[in-house]
Amino acid sequence: MNRTKYLYVGMDIHKETHTAVLLNYLEEKLGEVKITNNLQGFHKLEKYVTKQQGELIPIFGLEDVTHYGRNLSIFLLDRDYSVKEVNPSLSYMERMSYASTRKNDTWDAQCISSVLMRRSHLLPDANPQDYYWTMRHLVNRRNALVKASTKLMQQFHEQIQTAYPNYKGFFTELDCQTSLAFFENYPSPNYLENVSEDELGAFLRVPSHNTCSTNRARRILDLVAQETTKERDYQFARDIVIQSITRQLKAYQREIKELEKTERKMYQELGYSLETIPGIDIVTACALVGHIGDIHRFSSPHKLANYAGVAPLHFSSAGKGKDVQNKSQGNRKLYSTLYFLAIQQIYLTNKGEPRNVVYRAYFESKLSEGKTKIQALICIMRKLIRVIYVMMKKKTMYQLPKIEVKVAS
Repeated sequence: MNRTKYLYVGMDIHKETHTAVLLNYLEEKLGEVKITNNLQGFHKLEKYVTKQQGELIPIFGLEDVTHYGRNLSIFLLDRDYSVKEVNPSLSYMERMSYASTRKNDTWDAQCISSVLMRRSHLLPDANPQDYYWTMRHLVNRRNALVKASTKLMQQFHEQIQTAYPNYKGFFTELDCQTSLAFFENYPSPNYLENVSEDELGAFLRVPSHNTCSTNRARRILDLVAQETTKERDYQFARDIVIQSITRQLKAYQREIKELEKTERKMYQELGYSLETIPGIDIVTACALVGHIGDIHRFSSPHKLANYAGVAPLHFSSAGKGKDVQNKSQGNRKLYSTLYFLAIQQIYLTNKGEPRNVVYRAYFESKLSEGKTKIQALICIMRKLIRVIYVMMKKKTMYQLPKIEVKVAS
Protein backbone atom coordinates (compact mmCIF):
# COMPACT_ATOMS: atom_id res chain seq x y z
CA MET A 1 0.00 0.00 0.00
CA ASN A 2 1.43 3.34 -1.07
CA ARG A 3 0.66 5.69 1.83
CA THR A 4 1.53 8.80 -0.17
CA LYS A 5 -1.62 8.47 -2.28
CA TYR A 6 -4.12 8.83 0.55
CA LEU A 7 -5.75 11.52 2.62
CA TYR A 8 -6.35 10.20 6.14
CA VAL A 9 -9.55 11.41 7.77
CA GLY A 10 -9.86 10.56 11.46
CA MET A 11 -13.31 10.98 12.98
CA ASP A 12 -13.99 11.60 16.67
CA ILE A 13 -17.58 10.39 17.09
CA HIS A 14 -20.15 11.77 19.52
CA LYS A 15 -23.90 11.68 19.93
CA GLU A 16 -24.71 15.05 18.34
CA THR A 17 -21.50 16.15 16.57
CA HIS A 18 -18.44 14.59 14.93
CA THR A 19 -14.99 16.13 14.51
CA ALA A 20 -12.77 15.27 11.53
CA VAL A 21 -9.02 15.94 11.18
CA LEU A 22 -7.29 15.44 7.82
CA LEU A 23 -3.65 14.30 7.64
CA ASN A 24 -1.29 13.38 4.82
CA TYR A 25 1.29 10.58 4.90
CA LEU A 26 3.76 12.92 6.69
CA GLU A 27 1.16 13.47 9.45
CA GLU A 28 0.82 17.09 8.41
CA LYS A 29 -2.57 18.49 9.32
CA LEU A 30 -4.39 19.57 6.18
CA GLY A 31 -7.69 20.56 7.70
CA GLU A 32 -10.33 20.15 10.38
CA VAL A 33 -14.11 20.27 10.31
CA LYS A 34 -16.89 19.78 12.84
CA ILE A 35 -20.21 18.39 11.61
CA THR A 36 -23.60 17.50 13.04
CA ASN A 37 -24.62 13.85 13.27
CA ASN A 38 -27.24 14.00 10.53
CA LEU A 39 -27.46 13.87 6.75
CA GLN A 40 -26.79 17.60 6.40
CA GLY A 41 -23.59 17.23 8.40
CA PHE A 42 -22.48 14.21 6.35
CA HIS A 43 -22.83 16.18 3.12
CA LYS A 44 -20.83 18.99 4.71
CA LEU A 45 -18.04 16.54 5.54
CA GLU A 46 -17.99 15.10 2.03
CA LYS A 47 -17.88 18.58 0.50
CA TYR A 48 -15.04 19.68 2.78
CA VAL A 49 -12.95 16.54 2.17
CA THR A 50 -13.47 16.80 -1.59
CA LYS A 51 -12.22 20.39 -1.46
CA GLN A 52 -9.08 19.47 0.50
CA GLN A 53 -8.13 16.16 -1.10
CA GLY A 54 -6.70 17.37 -4.41
CA GLU A 55 -5.25 14.26 -6.05
CA LEU A 56 -5.25 12.27 -2.82
CA ILE A 57 -7.69 9.44 -2.18
CA PRO A 58 -9.64 9.93 1.08
CA ILE A 59 -9.76 7.08 3.57
CA PHE A 60 -11.86 7.44 6.73
CA GLY A 61 -11.21 6.03 10.20
CA LEU A 62 -13.98 5.75 12.80
CA GLU A 63 -13.79 4.34 16.32
CA ASP A 64 -17.54 3.74 16.41
CA VAL A 65 -19.34 2.16 13.45
CA THR A 66 -22.14 0.45 15.35
CA HIS A 67 -23.63 3.20 17.52
CA TYR A 68 -23.33 6.98 17.06
CA GLY A 69 -21.07 6.55 14.03
CA ARG A 70 -23.21 3.95 12.31
CA ASN A 71 -25.17 6.34 10.09
CA LEU A 72 -22.01 8.14 8.99
CA SER A 73 -20.23 4.88 8.11
CA ILE A 74 -23.25 3.76 6.04
CA PHE A 75 -23.33 7.14 4.29
CA LEU A 76 -19.64 6.90 3.37
CA LEU A 77 -19.81 3.26 2.29
CA ASP A 78 -22.79 3.98 0.06
CA ARG A 79 -20.59 6.51 -1.74
CA ASP A 80 -17.79 3.94 -2.19
CA TYR A 81 -15.36 5.55 0.25
CA SER A 82 -12.92 3.36 2.15
CA VAL A 83 -13.94 3.26 5.82
CA LYS A 84 -11.83 1.59 8.50
CA GLU A 85 -12.78 0.67 12.05
CA VAL A 86 -10.17 1.96 14.52
CA ASN A 87 -9.97 0.12 17.83
CA PRO A 88 -10.26 2.69 20.66
CA SER A 89 -7.28 1.10 22.44
CA LEU A 90 -5.06 2.01 19.48
CA SER A 91 -6.06 5.68 19.51
CA TYR A 92 -5.70 5.69 23.30
CA MET A 93 -2.12 4.39 23.07
CA GLU A 94 -1.41 6.97 20.37
CA ARG A 95 -2.70 9.75 22.61
CA MET A 96 -0.70 8.52 25.63
CA SER A 97 2.53 8.13 23.64
CA TYR A 98 3.24 11.87 23.72
CA ALA A 99 5.22 13.57 26.50
CA SER A 100 2.30 15.84 27.38
CA THR A 101 -1.13 14.30 26.99
CA ARG A 102 -4.19 16.19 25.80
CA LYS A 103 -7.87 15.35 25.64
CA ASN A 104 -10.22 17.19 23.31
CA ASP A 105 -12.21 16.38 20.19
CA THR A 106 -9.62 17.77 17.77
CA TRP A 107 -6.71 15.92 19.34
CA ASP A 108 -8.69 12.70 19.56
CA ALA A 109 -9.55 12.93 15.86
CA GLN A 110 -5.91 13.62 15.01
CA CYS A 111 -4.76 10.58 16.99
CA ILE A 112 -7.28 8.46 15.08
CA SER A 113 -5.92 9.87 11.82
CA SER A 114 -2.36 8.99 12.88
CA VAL A 115 -3.36 5.41 13.68
CA LEU A 116 -5.21 5.24 10.37
CA MET A 117 -2.15 6.45 8.46
CA ARG A 118 0.20 3.86 10.01
CA ARG A 119 -2.17 0.90 10.26
CA SER A 120 -4.75 1.32 7.51
CA HIS A 121 -3.56 -1.91 5.85
CA LEU A 122 -4.17 -3.80 9.11
CA LEU A 123 -7.40 -2.20 10.29
CA PRO A 124 -10.68 -4.02 9.53
CA ASP A 125 -13.09 -2.53 7.03
CA ALA A 126 -16.20 -1.02 8.56
CA ASN A 127 -19.09 -3.38 8.05
CA PRO A 128 -22.21 -2.14 9.89
CA GLN A 129 -24.41 -5.13 9.11
CA ASP A 130 -28.06 -4.58 9.98
CA TYR A 131 -28.71 -8.12 11.19
CA TYR A 132 -26.05 -8.32 13.89
CA TRP A 133 -26.57 -4.71 14.92
CA THR A 134 -30.29 -5.38 15.38
CA MET A 135 -29.73 -8.67 17.19
CA ARG A 136 -27.32 -6.98 19.60
CA HIS A 137 -29.92 -4.31 20.37
CA LEU A 138 -32.54 -6.99 21.04
CA VAL A 139 -30.20 -8.83 23.39
CA ASN A 140 -29.22 -5.65 25.25
CA ARG A 141 -32.83 -4.53 25.57
CA ARG A 142 -33.93 -7.90 26.95
CA ASN A 143 -31.04 -7.93 29.42
CA ALA A 144 -31.97 -4.42 30.59
CA LEU A 145 -35.58 -5.50 31.19
CA VAL A 146 -34.48 -8.63 33.06
CA LYS A 147 -32.20 -6.52 35.26
CA ALA A 148 -34.98 -4.02 35.97
CA SER A 149 -37.42 -6.85 36.69
CA THR A 150 -34.97 -8.46 39.14
CA LYS A 151 -34.56 -5.18 40.99
CA LEU A 152 -38.33 -4.72 41.12
CA MET A 153 -38.75 -8.24 42.52
CA GLN A 154 -36.58 -7.24 45.46
CA GLN A 155 -38.98 -4.41 46.21
CA PHE A 156 -41.88 -6.85 45.82
CA HIS A 157 -40.43 -9.16 48.48
CA GLU A 158 -39.97 -6.24 50.87
CA GLN A 159 -43.56 -5.05 50.47
CA ILE A 160 -45.42 -8.36 50.78
CA GLN A 161 -43.17 -9.52 53.63
CA THR A 162 -44.98 -7.05 55.89
CA ALA A 163 -48.49 -7.90 54.71
CA TYR A 164 -48.00 -11.69 54.43
CA PRO A 165 -45.16 -13.04 56.65
CA ASN A 166 -45.82 -16.59 55.31
CA TYR A 167 -46.02 -15.53 51.66
CA LYS A 168 -43.26 -17.91 50.53
CA GLY A 169 -45.60 -20.81 51.15
CA PHE A 170 -48.31 -19.45 48.86
CA PHE A 171 -46.74 -20.23 45.48
CA THR A 172 -43.68 -22.06 44.18
CA GLU A 173 -42.62 -19.03 42.12
CA LEU A 174 -43.39 -15.53 43.27
CA ASP A 175 -43.23 -14.01 39.79
CA CYS A 176 -45.58 -16.48 38.08
CA GLN A 177 -48.81 -15.18 36.55
CA THR A 178 -50.98 -16.77 39.28
CA SER A 179 -48.92 -15.23 42.07
CA LEU A 180 -48.95 -11.76 40.52
CA ALA A 181 -52.70 -11.96 39.91
CA PHE A 182 -53.28 -12.98 43.54
CA PHE A 183 -51.22 -10.17 45.08
CA GLU A 184 -52.70 -7.61 42.71
CA ASN A 185 -56.23 -8.53 43.81
CA TYR A 186 -55.40 -9.37 47.44
CA PRO A 187 -52.46 -7.09 48.37
CA SER A 188 -53.11 -7.56 52.11
CA PRO A 189 -55.11 -9.97 54.36
CA ASN A 190 -57.95 -7.45 54.65
CA TYR A 191 -59.05 -8.39 51.14
CA LEU A 192 -59.41 -12.07 52.18
CA GLU A 193 -61.63 -11.57 55.24
CA ASN A 194 -64.87 -12.67 53.57
CA VAL A 195 -63.39 -14.84 50.81
CA SER A 196 -64.16 -18.56 50.96
CA GLU A 197 -61.98 -21.42 49.73
CA ASP A 198 -64.24 -21.97 46.75
CA GLU A 199 -64.19 -18.29 45.77
CA LEU A 200 -60.42 -18.04 46.03
CA GLY A 201 -60.01 -21.35 44.20
CA ALA A 202 -62.24 -20.14 41.36
CA PHE A 203 -60.16 -16.98 41.11
CA LEU A 204 -56.83 -18.86 41.02
CA ARG A 205 -57.97 -21.28 38.33
CA VAL A 206 -58.20 -18.49 35.73
CA PRO A 207 -54.59 -17.18 35.74
CA SER A 208 -53.20 -20.68 36.44
CA HIS A 209 -55.15 -22.25 33.56
CA ASN A 210 -56.80 -24.71 35.96
CA THR A 211 -53.56 -25.90 37.56
CA CYS A 212 -54.35 -24.27 40.92
CA SER A 213 -57.38 -25.71 42.71
CA THR A 214 -59.26 -25.30 45.96
CA ASN A 215 -56.40 -27.09 47.74
CA ARG A 216 -54.08 -24.19 46.92
CA ALA A 217 -56.71 -21.72 48.11
CA ARG A 218 -57.13 -23.65 51.36
CA ARG A 219 -53.36 -23.63 51.93
CA ILE A 220 -53.15 -19.88 51.40
CA LEU A 221 -56.05 -19.15 53.75
CA ASP A 222 -54.58 -21.46 56.40
CA LEU A 223 -51.20 -19.69 56.21
CA VAL A 224 -52.91 -16.30 56.45
CA ALA A 225 -54.88 -17.49 59.50
CA GLN A 226 -51.60 -18.43 61.22
CA GLU A 227 -50.31 -14.88 60.91
CA THR A 228 -50.84 -12.82 64.05
CA THR A 229 -49.16 -9.64 62.81
CA LYS A 230 -51.03 -6.54 63.87
CA GLU A 231 -52.20 -4.38 60.98
CA ARG A 232 -50.15 -1.22 60.68
CA ASP A 233 -51.38 2.23 59.81
CA TYR A 234 -51.58 3.31 56.18
CA GLN A 235 -51.82 -0.24 54.92
CA PHE A 236 -54.07 1.06 52.14
CA ALA A 237 -51.12 3.05 50.75
CA ARG A 238 -48.83 0.02 50.87
CA ASP A 239 -51.54 -1.97 49.10
CA ILE A 240 -51.37 0.51 46.24
CA VAL A 241 -47.59 0.07 46.09
CA ILE A 242 -47.94 -3.73 45.88
CA GLN A 243 -50.56 -3.47 43.15
CA SER A 244 -48.37 -1.03 41.24
CA ILE A 245 -45.39 -3.40 41.44
CA THR A 246 -47.42 -6.39 40.24
CA ARG A 247 -48.69 -4.45 37.23
CA GLN A 248 -45.15 -3.35 36.38
CA LEU A 249 -43.80 -6.89 36.72
CA LYS A 250 -46.48 -8.21 34.38
CA ALA A 251 -45.61 -5.48 31.88
CA TYR A 252 -41.93 -6.44 32.05
CA GLN A 253 -42.82 -10.09 31.45
CA ARG A 254 -44.92 -9.21 28.41
CA GLU A 255 -42.10 -7.11 26.92
CA ILE A 256 -39.47 -9.77 27.60
CA LYS A 257 -41.66 -12.44 26.00
CA GLU A 258 -42.20 -10.28 22.91
CA LEU A 259 -38.47 -9.59 22.57
CA GLU A 260 -37.64 -13.29 22.91
CA LYS A 261 -40.19 -14.07 20.21
CA THR A 262 -38.45 -11.64 17.85
CA GLU A 263 -35.02 -13.00 18.82
CA ARG A 264 -36.12 -16.53 18.02
CA LYS A 265 -37.48 -15.47 14.63
CA MET A 266 -34.25 -13.69 13.68
CA TYR A 267 -32.06 -16.49 15.02
CA GLN A 268 -33.79 -19.07 12.84
CA GLU A 269 -32.84 -17.08 9.73
CA LEU A 270 -29.16 -18.02 10.16
CA GLY A 271 -29.69 -21.76 10.44
CA TYR A 272 -27.47 -22.13 13.52
CA SER A 273 -27.93 -24.94 16.06
CA LEU A 274 -26.14 -23.49 19.07
CA GLU A 275 -29.13 -24.38 21.26
CA THR A 276 -28.20 -28.07 20.87
CA ILE A 277 -25.28 -27.48 23.28
CA PRO A 278 -26.34 -28.55 26.80
CA GLY A 279 -27.14 -25.50 28.93
CA ILE A 280 -27.85 -23.21 25.96
CA ASP A 281 -31.34 -21.98 25.17
CA ILE A 282 -32.44 -19.64 22.40
CA VAL A 283 -31.83 -16.59 24.59
CA THR A 284 -28.18 -17.54 25.22
CA ALA A 285 -27.70 -18.52 21.57
CA CYS A 286 -28.97 -15.09 20.47
CA ALA A 287 -26.60 -13.42 22.94
CA LEU A 288 -23.67 -15.33 21.42
CA VAL A 289 -24.70 -14.37 17.87
CA GLY A 290 -25.29 -10.75 18.81
CA HIS A 291 -21.95 -10.29 20.59
CA ILE A 292 -19.86 -12.35 18.14
CA GLY A 293 -21.39 -10.90 14.98
CA ASP A 294 -20.40 -12.32 11.61
CA ILE A 295 -18.32 -15.41 12.39
CA HIS A 296 -16.55 -15.16 9.03
CA ARG A 297 -14.61 -12.09 10.19
CA PHE A 298 -12.58 -14.42 12.45
CA SER A 299 -10.06 -16.56 10.61
CA SER A 300 -9.56 -18.97 13.51
CA PRO A 301 -10.93 -19.88 16.96
CA HIS A 302 -7.87 -18.17 18.47
CA LYS A 303 -8.93 -14.87 16.87
CA LEU A 304 -12.39 -15.28 18.39
CA ALA A 305 -10.83 -16.08 21.78
CA ASN A 306 -8.79 -12.88 21.58
CA TYR A 307 -11.92 -10.91 20.70
CA ALA A 308 -13.75 -12.40 23.71
CA GLY A 309 -10.84 -11.67 26.06
CA VAL A 310 -10.43 -15.36 26.90
CA ALA A 311 -7.00 -15.88 25.36
CA PRO A 312 -4.16 -15.26 27.86
CA LEU A 313 -1.81 -12.30 27.47
CA HIS A 314 1.89 -13.13 27.06
CA PHE A 315 4.48 -10.87 28.69
CA SER A 316 8.15 -11.55 28.03
CA SER A 317 11.54 -9.89 28.29
CA ALA A 318 15.09 -11.12 27.75
CA GLY A 319 13.82 -14.47 26.56
CA LYS A 320 11.71 -15.04 29.66
CA GLY A 321 7.96 -14.67 29.84
CA LYS A 322 4.69 -15.87 31.22
CA ASP A 323 1.01 -15.96 30.32
CA VAL A 324 -1.40 -13.97 32.48
CA GLN A 325 -5.19 -13.85 32.58
CA ASN A 326 -6.78 -11.21 30.39
CA LYS A 327 -8.97 -9.17 32.78
CA SER A 328 -9.66 -6.01 30.80
CA GLN A 329 -9.40 -6.50 27.05
CA GLY A 330 -11.88 -8.02 24.65
CA ASN A 331 -15.66 -7.93 24.44
CA ARG A 332 -16.69 -8.16 28.09
CA LYS A 333 -20.34 -8.93 27.31
CA LEU A 334 -19.27 -11.90 25.20
CA TYR A 335 -16.87 -12.92 27.97
CA SER A 336 -19.70 -12.83 30.53
CA THR A 337 -21.94 -14.93 28.28
CA LEU A 338 -19.22 -17.54 27.81
CA TYR A 339 -18.46 -17.57 31.53
CA PHE A 340 -22.13 -18.20 32.33
CA LEU A 341 -22.20 -20.96 29.70
CA ALA A 342 -19.08 -22.60 31.18
CA ILE A 343 -20.76 -22.73 34.57
CA GLN A 344 -23.80 -24.34 32.98
CA GLN A 345 -21.62 -27.09 31.51
CA ILE A 346 -20.25 -28.22 34.88
CA TYR A 347 -23.53 -27.72 36.74
CA LEU A 348 -24.73 -30.67 38.81
CA THR A 349 -28.44 -31.49 38.67
CA ASN A 350 -30.59 -32.26 41.72
CA LYS A 351 -29.67 -35.92 41.26
CA GLY A 352 -25.97 -35.05 41.47
CA GLU A 353 -25.39 -35.78 37.79
CA PRO A 354 -23.37 -33.33 35.65
CA ARG A 355 -25.21 -31.56 32.85
CA ASN A 356 -22.26 -32.20 30.54
CA VAL A 357 -20.18 -35.17 31.69
CA VAL A 358 -17.28 -34.33 29.36
CA TYR A 359 -16.81 -30.77 30.56
CA ARG A 360 -17.33 -31.79 34.18
CA ALA A 361 -14.58 -34.40 33.86
CA TYR A 362 -12.34 -31.83 32.15
CA PHE A 363 -13.05 -29.30 34.91
CA GLU A 364 -12.14 -31.78 37.64
CA SER A 365 -8.99 -32.81 35.81
CA LYS A 366 -7.84 -29.18 35.71
CA LEU A 367 -8.51 -28.83 39.42
CA SER A 368 -6.42 -31.95 40.07
CA GLU A 369 -3.56 -30.30 38.15
CA GLY A 370 -3.54 -27.47 40.69
CA LYS A 371 -5.55 -24.87 38.79
CA THR A 372 -8.05 -22.69 40.60
CA LYS A 373 -11.76 -22.93 39.81
CA ILE A 374 -11.59 -19.69 37.83
CA GLN A 375 -8.65 -20.94 35.79
CA ALA A 376 -10.42 -24.23 35.14
CA LEU A 377 -13.55 -22.37 33.98
CA ILE A 378 -11.46 -20.28 31.59
CA CYS A 379 -10.04 -23.51 30.13
CA ILE A 380 -13.63 -24.65 29.53
CA MET A 381 -14.41 -21.29 27.92
CA ARG A 382 -11.55 -21.83 25.48
CA LYS A 383 -12.90 -25.28 24.55
CA LEU A 384 -16.39 -23.84 24.15
CA ILE A 385 -15.08 -21.15 21.82
CA ARG A 386 -13.56 -23.78 19.55
CA VAL A 387 -16.84 -25.70 19.51
CA ILE A 388 -18.97 -22.61 18.91
CA TYR A 389 -16.62 -21.39 16.18
CA VAL A 390 -16.92 -24.65 14.21
CA MET A 391 -20.69 -24.89 14.77
CA MET A 392 -21.23 -21.34 13.48
CA LYS A 393 -18.84 -21.71 10.56
CA LYS A 394 -20.25 -25.04 9.37
CA LYS A 395 -23.78 -24.65 10.80
CA THR A 396 -23.62 -28.06 12.44
CA MET A 397 -25.34 -29.49 15.51
CA TYR A 398 -23.53 -30.22 18.75
CA GLN A 399 -22.13 -33.69 19.26
CA LEU A 400 -21.08 -34.75 22.74
CA PRO A 401 -17.44 -35.90 22.57
CA LYS A 402 -16.44 -39.21 24.05
CA ILE A 403 -14.53 -39.45 27.30
CA GLU A 404 -11.17 -41.10 26.90
CA VAL A 405 -10.82 -43.96 29.36
CA LYS A 406 -7.25 -44.79 30.31
CA VAL A 407 -6.68 -48.49 30.71
CA ALA A 408 -4.20 -49.42 33.43
CA SER A 409 -1.32 -51.47 32.15
